[in-house]
Formats: sequence, structure tokens, C-alpha cells
Amino acid sequence: MMIEVYAFATPNSVKVPIALEELGLDYTLHGINVRKGEQKAPDFIALNPNAKVPVLIDGPMVLTESAAILVYLAEKTGKLLPASGAHRARVFEQLFFHASGLSPAFGQAGFFKKQAAEPQPIAIARFEAEAARTAGVLDNVLGRHAFVAGDAFTIADIAHFGWLWRRAFAEVDITGLPNLSRWVRQMEARPAVARAIARIETLVPQA
Repeated sequence: MMIEVYAFATPNSVKVPIALEELGLDYTLHGINVRKGEQKAPDFIALNPNAKVPVLIDGPMVLTESAAILVYLAEKTGKLLPASGAHRARVFEQLFFHASGLSPAFGQAGFFKKQAAEPQPIAIARFEAEAARTAGVLDNVLGRHAFVAGDAFTIADIAHFGWLWRRAFAEVDITGLPNLSRWVRQMEARPAVARAIARIETLVPQA
């Protein structure tokens, strides 16, 4: 049975097709237009009560949360995640840093700058600074290693790339972060990443 993915062109969604392309797994991509609120439809909430993309279906397995999906796919294939030891711990360290630090900072910075009903200067200042800070943390990490969890490409790189791909939404400037800029270029040059982005961008209706 082919893997099914419910997604949109969002930072969290793009991680799943990137992983699937990197792992060479076939999948069907279903668009859920979050701009129109399709994630709140009853049939989608039946898949994910949290009403968010992405969702992965693999036979009887219905899985939500992008980091959990990345771990599941890595363990399913035995790739992109060390089986044990310090290197595995480093991958999870970055996954948790992304989920608790970089991702919410970027997301909230973008929300308060572009989508809040009324200007919130305190919130903008708070999350703008936090987004810049977490990007700087990642730049320092990448100054020591080729990839975010060490010298090998892993699902941690895929996790972080989602928001770096959509950094314009949060208005995060990385031109002064040479290590992070190098890594973003390196990620964008990966054929699997390019294929995944091309596929997921087709989910956005053309005006």
C-alpha cells in the first residue's frame, strides 16, 4: 500500500516529502489548503484532531506531528537516523531544539508581523529577537559540523530546513550567518529536496 501524505506548502509539511524523496519511498500527496481552513473540515479532523498538517498514512498507521513522522520514516527504512549512541542523541537534540525553539520563534515572528489583527510591538520584538537568536544558535552549530547533528545528513537537517525554506515569512535575514547560509544552499542543491519542494508547491492554487 502506498504511503499517503496530507499537506500544504508549509514549513512543517515540506519536511515529509523531503524525507520520502531522500528515502526513495513512493507516496501520494493530498493537498489541504490551510488558507481556506480545510484543515478544520470534519473528515480531516478525523485524521488529526489537532487540525494541522502534515498527516502521514502508511497502511494502518495514521501519524501526525512532522518530527514524529520523520522518526517513523527513518526507523522504517533504517536510514537518516543512527540506530544508537551519541550520534542518535544529537539528532534528537536538534529535533527537540527545532520543536521547542526555532520553529515557534519563526512561526510567531511571522504571525505577529503579517497576520495579527492589530499591531503588537512587544510580541513582534520578542519573537523577532528569538528567531534571530535561534538562527544564530544553528549557525554556531554548523560552524562545527557539516550538518546540524554532526558530519552526516539526517532527519534533523530536514526538520530545520522547513522553516529556513520559509524564512521570508518570519523575515529572518541569514546573510550575516555564513555557516547557516552555506547549509541552506547545500540543502537546496540536494535533488530530493528540489523534487519535494516542486511537488508540494503544486498544492498551492494558482490565481
